[in-house]
Amino acid sequence: MNDPIPRHGLRDRYWERVPLQNLSPREWEALCDGCGKCCLNKLEDEDTQEIAFTRVACRLLDDSTCRCAHYETRKQFVPDCVVLTPQTIHKVAYWMPRTCAYRLIAEGKALYDWHPLISGDPQTVHDAGVSVQGWTVSEFDVPEEDWEDYVIEEPGT
Repeated sequence: MNDPIPRHGLRDRYWERVPLQNLSPREWEALCDGCGKCCLNKLEDEDTQEIAFTRVACRLLDDSTCRCAHYETRKQFVPDCVVLTPQTIHKVAYWMPRTCAYRLIAEGKALYDWHPLISGDPQTVHDAGVSVQGWTVSEFDVPEEDWEDYVIEEPGT
């Protein structure tokens, strides 16, 4: 499988040595493991701030590739899409999947062996059962008031 994120020519194990705010744009993008979990709609308990993942995916998620169909222009289609940056990750890390490389690095944790930066293969995230590949439903098909019926345990945790 071709990796849609160019990971060649990056500094060796840069995520272990370079602060997030000092990463190049390519290094930042290469941290994405391609799981697609950030594109799942989530419910937040107002009292506890606990996050519940649902099988209901953003309208732009391609569930076969676990990629955004309009990544570069996603804010035009989904204005409330959260764009992760080194400046925003610490504010939204609690909302990100527990296996997300951005969250792991922000929390000072190591990447999992299945991460493409470790394994060298973008398929390993799917083989490890961590991605949402093939089992989401589109937000177009489920009214928001029914999302509670689609609550799941976060894959891969």
